Amino acid sequence: MKTTDYTAVELSKKIRAGEIGVLEAVEAALAEIEAKEETVHGFVTVDAEGARREAARVQAQIDDGTLTGPLAGVPIAVKDNICTEGLKTTCSSKILYNFVPPYDAGAVTRLREAGMVILGKTNMDEFAMGSTTETSAFGVTRNPWNTDHVPGGSSGGSCAAVAAGEAVCALGSDTGGSIRQPSSFCGVTGMKPTYGTISRYGLIAYGSSLDQIGPIARDVTDCAALLTMLAAHDERDSTSIAREDTDFTTALVDDVRGIRIGIPRGYFGEGLDPEVKSAILAAAHVLEEKGAILEEFDLGLVDYAIPAYYVIASAEASSNLARFDGVKYGYRTEQYEGLHNMYKKTRSEGFGPEVKRRIMLGSFVLSSGYYDAYYLKALRTKALIKQEFDRAFAKYDMILAPAAPTTAPRLGESLQNPLQMYLGDIYTISVNLAGLPGISVPCGMDAKGLPIGMQLIGDCFQEKKLIQAAYSYEQAREPLPYPAAGRSKGE
Repeated sequence: MKTTDYTAVELSKKIRAGEIGVLEAVEAALAEIEAKEETVHGFVTVDAEGARREAARVQAQIDDGTLTGPLAGVPIAVKDNICTEGLKTTCSSKILYNFVPPYDAGAVTRLREAGMVILGKTNMDEFAMGSTTETSAFGVTRNPWNTDHVPGGSSGGSCAAVAAGEAVCALGSDTGGSIRQPSSFCGVTGMKPTYGTISRYGLIAYGSSLDQIGPIARDVTDCAALLTMLAAHDERDSTSIAREDTDFTTALVDDVRGIRIGIPRGYFGEGLDPEVKSAILAAAHVLEEKGAILEEFDLGLVDYAIPAYYVIASAEASSNLARFDGVKYGYRTEQYEGLHNMYKKTRSEGFGPEVKRRIMLGSFVLSSGYYDAYYLKALRTKALIKQEFDRAFAKYDMILAPAAPTTAPRLGESLQNPLQMYLGDIYTISVNLAGLPGISVPCGMDAKGLPIGMQLIGDCFQEKKLIQAAYSYEQAREPLPYPAAGRSKGE
């Protein structure tokens, strides 16, 4: 078995037992990156020398007993919108092409304290705006299962890197499904925790009321271990929550007897690919056979989630991205006449088409005369959607749904029809609007050999229930094949 075939928890156990060195694990990951990056392009920046230096430091601390945690020594990839001190953080945008943060994000600090080694920064849709990782200024990422298809987005680089075996695990961010949807497309496990569970300090904002960092890994156990390490109150983040019980690994129990699971009828109607529907319902049947109580129900306001989300997210983006003007850092246009001309040319040249589209939409809905008609109405709709989920969770422990209506589309298809791309977020965005936790777990393959992901959605602070159900399903699930560009097939 190759070093890169282990899960994060397995690898750390081997490292702490002295069977594998930290540098050996890092070199194995770097070798996979070198072999597969030309095809997959999961990374924007690979910090080989920095990872080797960090490996030496971590190894010394493991040897002297300072680092004893369940993830010590494990190499990890970090999405390129999460700040890393001394390492470029570009949001995959031309306007931040040379930005090197002078500080670490709160989540990155937690990684370093746990003894994890950062391999580099992963590709993403520019400023996390997109669902395919095709809007990156530095080229598209390809799905390791079939490189003619997208990996999903915006955390497509992180999910593709894990699926391809370039990284054992990764950090992503989820504003409207950007961890769960690409996890589904790439056949990995990804989790968006309750809003405020992981610090957003150092996460370059897209939609501040929606963004949340989360773990991406090969299985539920790794996600639980990563979430346990990442969940902490951070006084530098005003939305950070001080939670008492954050050892999510205690939920790794193979038992779903008596758990009540609701299945929204509206999620299984028109627009859902038949193969995806079949795989999700088969996964639901597995949980039912293991003792879960399944029931169909009507979840209201589903049709209003997408317009409400894109109004709110675009409004927040237009405000958050106003800081990128060419004055203090990042790209600045070469020729300009006066300050205002410099702003205009810098932003016109520095932002891509999808980012410009959302900035303009956000500026419009916030403008005088339209604020009440659009933005305020969207905020009211957001509150009503949360009420619908509250009603559902009064009856059910969790909700079972698809993570995406289809498997990964071919490269280029989604960009031809942005509205269709937006509609692809129908099963994930409500979770962000309501601040809820959700997890995507692989549950099958379509006829083209592309992965399908099942999504479990819980009430606020109920990650443990989701982890327990996902882990239980994972124990009963048939083993899935490895992608051709990923881990070795036969092992």
